[in-house]
Formats: sequence, structure tokens, C-alpha cells
Amino acid sequence: MTKPMQKILIVDDDPEILEIIADILREGGYAVDTAPDGVKAIRYIDAESYDLVITDLNLPEMDGMMVLKHVVDQSPDTMCIILTGYGTIKSAVEAIKTGAFDYITKPIKSGEILMVVEKALRYKHLERENILLRRQLRKKYRFENFVGDSRPIQKVFELIEKVADTDSTVLITGESGTGKELIAKAIHYNSYRRDNPMVVINCGAIPEELLESELFGHEKGAFTGAHKSRIGRFELANEGTIFLDEIGDMSPNLQVKLLRVLQEQKFERVGSTRTIKVDIRIIAATNKNLISSVNKGTFREDLYYRLNVIPIKVPPLRHRKSDIPLLVDFFLKKFNEEKREPIKEFRPEAIDALLQYDWRGNVRELENLVERVIILADGDEIELEDIPEFIKGRARTIESFEATIPPNGGILFDHAVEEYEKKLILQALSETNWVTTKAAKLLNINRTTLIEKMKKKKLHRRAASS
Repeated sequence: MTKPMQKILIVDDDPEILEIIADILREGGYAVDTAPDGVKAIRYIDAESYDLVITDLNLPEMDGMMVLKHVVDQSPDTMCIILTGYGTIKSAVEAIKTGAFDYITKPIKSGEILMVVEKALRYKHLERENILLRRQLRKKYRFENFVGDSRPIQKVFELIEKVADTDSTVLITGESGTGKELIAKAIHYNSYRRDNPMVVINCGAIPEELLESELFGHEKGAFTGAHKSRIGRFELANEGTIFLDEIGDMSPNLQVKLLRVLQEQKFERVGSTRTIKVDIRIIAATNKNLISSVNKGTFREDLYYRLNVIPIKVPPLRHRKSDIPLLVDFFLKKFNEEKREPIKEFRPEAIDALLQYDWRGNVRELENLVERVIILADGDEIELEDIPEFIKGRARTIESFEATIPPNGGILFDHAVEEYEKKLILQALSETNWVTTKAAKLLNINRTTLIEKMKKKKLHRRAASS
């Protein structure tokens, strides 16, 4: 498919200059119209769609500044370059303040005009791409795109909707893989700050000695290796949102500096005494219990209360298992579109196996599993045999026991539960040849917990075989 030529309007009352510029641009592969004055230029602008207008400042009847203002008001997607024969900085600066992309002084140089035109049109293309990307992000993070109709996750969605368009600081807590960053992005892209940056930084992934520079920036020579000044994430996030993931891993020294930013919205770059003021919203997230960290003295209590203005606790997947079929369907559609795979469905027995599993990796683990089985499964449907053995083993373990209540009397409930737990542990130990680490993993409990239960129930190989 042939790419359409970009369209440019040139406005100048000098026919010779019009012809020179038009020839240069046509040879450069552009479609060109010309206008000898501002009145005709505005008629063309109102009738046609131009990518760029190049106008002289000194025009009869209606000067180039009026043409520029008309472009800015009526055709804001059109770029504008000013021509001036006087080369006065004052007029050029005024034009750029009004909305011109750049200016060119006469006499015209072929290389210069092509370079400035190319730069202006490239900027227009990037701006259009950014607008499209922002629209796609808004669409992606709309509330209705969140998957899950269980009450625990619906309560989270309701809270997000209430706090999104405020400036309140939000603290998102929950296990790894529950979707904390997804929630942070939903808050940002549904707020009035959505057209400004959302800057993400993982506080646990960057060494402590580098994190301060990442957050606040540094001046040239501030430390060994600081060969030039650098803007920090807080400056980049100005008028937008900064998302501090794994905030529980931040060192006490940096916690003090972060507390000041929360209180005053100001900071200094490393190696500088100049105070920088910013307007940002802070969203933080952690999979740690910050109250426990406060009690241990590893997290500042005053910072915790500053961050915890709006707490959002994300439930683990094992507490919202009714959402698993919906999530599986969502991931199926997503990966089928991305990988252009034939549509595959999960058989009911495969879904049942997923429902029995505890999902310690939460939604992220489920997403990875769906991607894996789509790629590896041979048929059009995902069968139970396509599900990894460690998940099927969990399903078989649970399905192996059925409780029955005698018709002529009740049961000793606590005794029945003890017996059920004992049989469950024995089956897990039997399937793993009494390797407690593997058995604990099969039961989704800690190895120390399993050993304590085995001691309490006096379980060992000899007792099991007798």
C-alpha cells in the first residue's frame, strides 16, 4: 500500500519565494499548495486538511501571526512554521509562544527548510502516536475491563472508582501476582491526571545506593560515575502519578526523604542544594505486612500513615476462585489474538482441576499457565491431560475423599476433620515417597507446618504401613 503524501500549504506574497519553496518540497516528496496572502490561506485551511502550514510573517491584509492563530484555533493538529525576512528574535519567539513549531529566516536554504519540515512532521507523527497510545491505555484500564464478579474483587473495583479522580495517596497491598500494578494504572488512567505521565519504579529491584538517584536525580559529579546531570523519576512524573512498587523494601534512609516529598512535594537532586517543587500523586504497593515492619523498626510509622490514606487490599486468587473461569476465558481470548492461535476452550474437568488448586502465584500464575497450555495443547480443547501434573495431583488428592454422615446419628465433627487431614497428609507423603519438601509443596503448606502436623498425628513410615 502506497503511503499518502503529507500535505503542506505555503503562504507568502513573494511569487518567487513561493515557487522556490514549493519546488524544494515537491522534490522532497510532499504535496504542496500555495497562497499569496493570509485571506486566501485561511480559505484553504478551512477547506482542506494540511499536515503543515509555512507562512511568512509580513503579509498584506492579514499578517502571518493571524494565520498562525487561525491554525492553532481551527486546526490544532496542523503544524506551523514561520518565515521571516527580518530574523528578529522577538517576532520568532512570539510566534513560537503562540503555537508555531519553529521559524526559518530568509533567504531560504534548501537543506534547512527540508530539515525543519521533516522535524515538524516527525513531531506531529509522534504526538499523534502518543494521543492514540493514551486512548488505548484509557480503554485498557476502564473499570468495565476488570475481570471478576466475586464479591471480594468487586469491593476492590468499587473502591478504585471512588478514589481514582482524587489526589489522595493510595497504598495497595496484596500477595505477588494479584495485580497491584494493574490497579495503580487503573487509578491513574481514570483520574484527571491521565494525560500526564505515570512513572513506575520498583523499589526492590534497584540497589539502595542507586535508588536515591533514580528517584530524585543527581547533578554532574555528585558521585563516582555521575558524568552528567540526570532527571529523577519524581521530576519526570510532575503533574502525573508516580507508582512506588515494593515500597516495603525501601531503606530507612530513603524513607525519611520520601516522607518529606509526601509532606511538602519538594526535594533536591543528589549533589544539589536547589529545591525542586513538583505536583504529583503517589501510589505505593507492597506484598509485605507493613504493620509488622513498623513493629520491627524496619519501616517508619509516620511514613506508613502518610502512605496509607486510602488502603486497597487485593484478595489472593484462592479467595476469589469463582473468578477463575472468567479469568481463563479472558486470557484465552488475549493469547489467541496475540499469537493468532486457533480458539481453544478448557474442558469442564480441566477447569475443575484449576478450581482445586491454591494459586500461590495468583492471577499471574494463572495467566502463565493459560499461555503455556495454549501453546502446548494439540487439540482444539484443553483437556485435563494438558494441565500440569502438580495441579492435577492437587485435584486428585481432594477428590479422593468423600465425607458421609450416618443416617441414624451424627458424627464427631472434629474427629472426622482430623481423620480427613491425616489421610490427606498420608496420600501426599505416599505420592512423594515421603519426601516432606515435595509433600508440603503438593499440599501447598510450609514444610515446617507439615512436620509439626506429622509429629502431632504421630505419622511415620512404619505407622503408615502397619
